[in-house]
Amino acid sequence: MTVGGWRPGRVVEAVPATPSARILRLQVPGWPGNDAGQHVDIRLTAEDGYQAVRSYSLATYGAAETIELAVDEVPDGEVSPYLVEDVLPGDELEVKGPLGGYFVWRPGGEVPVQLIAGGSGIVPLMAIARAATDAGAAASVRLLYSVRTTTDAIYREELERLAAEGGVGLTWRYTREAPEGWSGRVGRVDDDALRSATWEPGREPISYVCGPTGFVEHVADALVGLGHEPARIRTERFGGA
Repeated sequence: MTVGGWRPGRVVEAVPATPSARILRLQVPGWPGNDAGQHVDIRLTAEDGYQAVRSYSLATYGAAETIELAVDEVPDGEVSPYLVEDVLPGDELEVKGPLGGYFVWRPGGEVPVQLIAGGSGIVPLMAIARAATDAGAAASVRLLYSVRTTTDAIYREELERLAAEGGVGLTWRYTREAPEGWSGRVGRVDDDALRSATWEPGREPISYVCGPTGFVEHVADALVGLGHEPARIRTERFGGA
């Protein structure tokens, strides 16, 4: 039953993703389904009645009543430390959604898709990569994923599998430390990284950029500087509450 748009969600699985992040799967009875790229609000209520609400992107899409989030802990946060460190299967949360209709991907057409993620910004882009693979459109998708080190990469194994088996074009960018044997550069995403890892502007891709605010603004500005149409660049950013 929904009350004010809120639905009960029961945690059915909580899996470590990185030293600071966790993948949560919630069963949400009556979930209406969602498009790849949408998000939900999660509400926690303390024993004294205090409530905290935060938005989290969905890594899943479609009509199944089990949804998936990947939560990266925010130091001194109110909600993320509980979701990453304390919540257990069987616990209940309140869920509102799906939310958002701009940062979404739906199957149809042959338009190239460019995904660019910073840190936990991979979550909605994971949903898009999964949806495109299931729709037989993986070859139209390229993903540039910027992380500090290999241990900070959420969904690393699945992304490597989608690249090897499904055809998604995957490029890693390490900003602090690269794995042994890495021959590429280490550092923030710059124009050279974008040129080598993304669809060229002439192909008129739709670009989805998600990550911390500074990362998203930098990448979006750089894409425009490289000739991409601003109207074809969709952004979603996050930061401390």
